[in-house]
Amino acid sequence: MRRVVMQISDIHLGPHFNTERGELIIREAQEIQPDLVVIAGDLVMRADFKEQWLQAREYIQRLPDPKLIVMGNHDVPQYNQVARYFWPTARYRKYITPVLNPVWHCEDIVVVGLNTARSFTLQGGKLSLQQIEWMARTLSSFSAQYCKIVVMHHHVLQPPGDREKHAIVNADKAVAAMDRAGAELVLCGHIHTSFIGNTLEVSASLQSGTIIAQSGTATSTRGRRWMRGKNSFNIIEIEDQVIRISQRMFLREAERFVPVSEHVFPRRSAGAYYLPRQERVLETSKEIPTQRLPEQTLSR
Repeated sequence: MRRVVMQISDIHLGPHFNTERGELIIREAQEIQPDLVVIAGDLVMRADFKEQWLQAREYIQRLPDPKLIVMGNHDVPQYNQVARYFWPTARYRKYITPVLNPVWHCEDIVVVGLNTARSFTLQGGKLSLQQIEWMARTLSSFSAQYCKIVVMHHHVLQPPGDREKHAIVNADKAVAAMDRAGAELVLCGHIHTSFIGNTLEVSASLQSGTIIAQSGTATSTRGRRWMRGKNSFNIIEIEDQVIRISQRMFLREAERFVPVSEHVFPRRSAGAYYLPRQERVLETSKEIPTQRLPEQTLSR
């Protein structure tokens, strides 16, 4: 088994859209021909403007199928307060897709998308308890042999060093539900920075944990913090025993997106809780040699 997922986020069609990087993204997608293209929200810069939606729709149509798309906080109107509170998803559903919580699956992968954008906040996101229950129920309906993936715009874990962007409301409940339902990956965006980690790092109560793949902005000039001025996306390779996440970043010297790091995780659904020997960077010794401290050190 080998499946390839291309994860892009925060396209932001509008005044901050980098056309050059946008064309490179399309070229990369056509070269890679992934099994699925995931777009994790913020398709436009300002949802109030129809022309940005038309540009976003035309751009997304140029990416290869199949695609799974979720909306982000920028896809909710900001200036039109009536539309924001009464019809926050109207233009997204009209120009992109009527489905706010999409599901895609093939013979060995299931992907569940969740809408975390809300009209009452400009930045933050939320998962309702009903959404979390539905997500867990949907994932659990597939056998343990499937690689189970969750997609949302907002993040469930605050990356190290970032104290400004808080995780979604009900993040702890969502993380626990993903763990119980066997979710191996959660793909998200929003904060315009790249981060790869695991929910096991923040909770001792989880059984297997879920890999976190946070993608930076693919095409916007509005990067944040250490990612300011940088664009990136992720390529995820799913094999029988491991999941590889390659971070592709645009480098001016190369004039294209290139892999700058690769992360390898054991497949939880394969029953492995450690990397297979052939995937390890360094194989540790079976015995740890003892070492005596010098006498003068002991006497101090």
